Formats: sequence, structure tokens, C-alpha cells
Amino acid sequence: MSLFVCRTIFSLTFTVLTLLVPQSLQAQSFDIVIENGRIMDPETGLDEVLNVGIVGDTIQVISSAPLKGKRTIDATGKVVAPGFIDTHLHGNTPASYKLALRDGLTTAMDLEYGTRGSAINEWYAAREGKAQVNYGTASSHELARSLVLDGFRAIDVTEGALSRTAGNGWATGVATNEQLQAILAEIDAGLTAGAIGLGSTVGYMPGATSRELYEAQKVAARYGRISGVHTRHTPGTESTVPNGVQEVMANAAALNAPLLVMHFNNPGWELVQELIVGLRAEGHNVWGEIYPYAAGSTSLNAVFLRPETWVKQLGNRYEDTLFDPINQTFYTEESYHEMMKTDPGRGIVLYKMPPSKIPEWLRMEGITMGSDGMPIPTSYDWDTPYDALPNMHPRAAGSRGKTLRIARENDIPLMHILAALSYRPAKHLGATGLKAMDLRGRLQENMVADIVIFDADAVTDNATYEHGTRPTTGIDYVLVSGTVTVDQGVVAKEASAGQPIRFEPM
Repeated sequence: MSLFVCRTIFSLTFTVLTLLVPQSLQAQSFDIVIENGRIMDPETGLDEVLNVGIVGDTIQVISSAPLKGKRTIDATGKVVAPGFIDTHLHGNTPASYKLALRDGLTTAMDLEYGTRGSAINEWYAAREGKAQVNYGTASSHELARSLVLDGFRAIDVTEGALSRTAGNGWATGVATNEQLQAILAEIDAGLTAGAIGLGSTVGYMPGATSRELYEAQKVAARYGRISGVHTRHTPGTESTVPNGVQEVMANAAALNAPLLVMHFNNPGWELVQELIVGLRAEGHNVWGEIYPYAAGSTSLNAVFLRPETWVKQLGNRYEDTLFDPINQTFYTEESYHEMMKTDPGRGIVLYKMPPSKIPEWLRMEGITMGSDGMPIPTSYDWDTPYDALPNMHPRAAGSRGKTLRIARENDIPLMHILAALSYRPAKHLGATGLKAMDLRGRLQENMVADIVIFDADAVTDNATYEHGTRPTTGIDYVLVSGTVTVDQGVVAKEASAGQPIRFEPM
């Protein structure tokens, strides 16, 4: 049966059921009613002007019948869609969440860098009852190495600059068998505590052997959980980038384990996409993500930015590719070495791909969007004005707005883009047994009321490389667990309905 026929049957069935809505429904009072919005659900293909009734944190009814609510939001002319889900947001501070909410985000997870395994419970406890978005994390491969090989106890990416400069063992150290067992035990501690999966930045860690990466993926596989991996040789060439992906794919296939290939919008992306689609066709829970920018962001001391690699091996020039967002200047080889002596953990922007490729990435079958947004330092609190935040890569503020804008400008179907921003990550994570994701990423009755309401013709990103913290506009409302958290484009400070996204601790 074709997808068109399935969607037609669903639409007809929905219409019939709507006509049968009892009069009592129209008399019922909901907590929130969203009326006259263009309801778009990527799972079923529903795309109709309807009304939504919400009770507590749940979508109770979607109907063409008029509904009464304690509060009514007029969504006339607006899209009403599932709240956006980011599996690759490093920004986990209140100011970071606030900026992401303006971009339509309802669920933020760091499944690449993650949190030190033995600190998982502490990480979740620190956000309970306080977070404005749903929150989740992985058990960190990098921080397990930092702990074992450098003796440094960082909790998550907010202390990444400290852990990455406290020693070099985390990056270049080759673990002894005893050390490897300690690294794996630390990863396992996080999974036992309910971490969503393994997060590995092996692309930054040439000291991590193929055996070590396989064993780390095996730990996650024992729980049936994903490995989210910044693959080896990324960024690299059209040969080396796919080779790094093939390594983690072979491991996942051998272990029959789920896999998330992080930000493969690098040279060789066409082959990586073909590999992902091929494995998924064989029944493997494998997917990949991109972000809609030609440049990436990392720390200055990333091993692949050393002159022997970035300049001599890969043929790049610092003057064209390595940008300081604070000083608004490109590095030279001389200034690179000078800054490495004084501030090796400094954030940089790295130009690596032509902008013309972005629409091609967004059109890919089964793609998801992960922003890779970097954290705003904890010294900047929630009340800090957007323009007073330190400049950074614009993807932390504008990834979803830019995705929607580029799709609009290039005639990419909106439903396809909404699936990339919400349904697909929820579907893949739900398939691992993560129950919270079975109730998100859909605009359907009995689902959690994580909802975004936006003007499809006007939504746009405003963050640039020069002004990286300008919030997206055109996203009028964001509901998190049924709570209006962005109200007419303004983030409500008192709203803190974010829920933990994790497995039950064992």
C-alpha cells in the first residue's frame, strides 16, 4: 500500500471520527486550547486546520469541533507541530536553554559528548524541577578517559575546556588493559544510572584504539542503547570521513546495536548517507544528523587542527578556515601557536564545506538535524540579554530557524523537515526502549504536549557568525509538557516544566 493511500485513509478516518465527536466534548473545558492552527504530524501525515485540547501535560483531543479552554491560543495562519528535539545540544545551562527555546526546542539531549558516567545521577538531579526544556544525556567516553588517564573529574561539557587542558591522556593516551577496563566501567556506571546511551568523541581521541571503541560500543549494546559518535577522521577527506563512519557501523552491525552518526555534513557525506540508508533497509536502527551550516565549531586544541594535520595533510590554510568568534579575525599559523600557549581550550569556528551543499543535506532521506550547539558559560545567567552573551557559533541560537528558512527558500517539503526536527529522532530513540520518546515527536492525541507554533512564511534565523546569539523570530509559542514556555515570542522565566529523558536506573 502506497504512502499516499495510507495518508488518505488516515485523513478520511480522522474526518469521520471528528464528525462523531459528542456534544459533551464541545462543553468540556480544557487547560489550553490551540484553535484554527495548521496541525502537522510527521508520523501520520496529518495536515489540516483543526483545534487541539490539552489537559495537564497531554494532548487530549484534536478536532474540527470548537473547544473551550481556560486559555485559548489563536493559531490562525500558523503551523502547529511537535516540539523540536535535538540529540546533539551541548548547551545545557539555563541561558543556553532559553536561547534554544526561541528556536523552537522542547527536548535537549547531549548524546555525543555526554556526562561522566559516575555523575549521571548528579547531572539529572541538578535539573529536576528547574529545566525549561526536557533534558537528557549520554555516558561520556571522553570524560571516562579523562578520569582514568588524566585523573580529572569533569561532569560534562561545561567543564570540557578544563578537562581538555588538564592533560593529554584523554586525547592521545593509549590505555593499558587495566586502564581500558576502568574506562569501560565508568561508561557502564552511567548506563546503569539511566544514561540514554554511549557518547563518544573518538574523532578527538587518536589514542583510543579500534579495540577500545568496539568495547565501548559493546557496553552500550549490552543495554540495547545507542552509541552516538563523532567519528574518527572527522573533519577529513572524502575517503577518511567515510572510513571513520564505516568503523562504527561495522561495530554496530556486529553487535546488532543502534547507532547515531553525528554531524556527517563533511567531505564524503554522500557515501555516508548511502551507507546509513543501506543499513537501515537491512533492519538496523542506524541514523545520522546534520546541521545547516558550512562551518563547524570546536576548541582550538582539537588534534585535527594541528598544523601537521589541518595544513600539511589536509591542505587547508588557517587564514581561510580558522575563525575566532570573539576577536572576529582569522588565525594565522603564528597566532594559532600563540593562542595555544595561553588559551588552548578557546572556542573557534571552522569553515569546512560550501554553503551550496546545505539544501542537499536537508533533502536527504531519513535525515535528522542536530545543532551541535555549544554551551553558554555558567557565568552568564538566565537574565543576561541576548546581545550581552559571548559570541559563539550561530548554530546554538538558529539551527532550527535556519533549517526552516532554507527549506522554505528551496522548496523542500515542510513535513519532511518537521520529521527531521521532531519525529525521526523520537522514533529511533523510542525503538531502543526509551519510553519518553514514544510520547514525543508526534502531534497526536494522548501524546505529551510538547508543541511549537510558528509562522511558516516568516520564521527565520537571525544569528550570524558575527552575532551568534541573536534569537530566531517567527516562532510564537512553545509548549513544554503542556506549559506555555514561549509566549508570543517571549520566554517565560517562571516556566520550568522540562522532564528528564532517561532510562530507569538499575
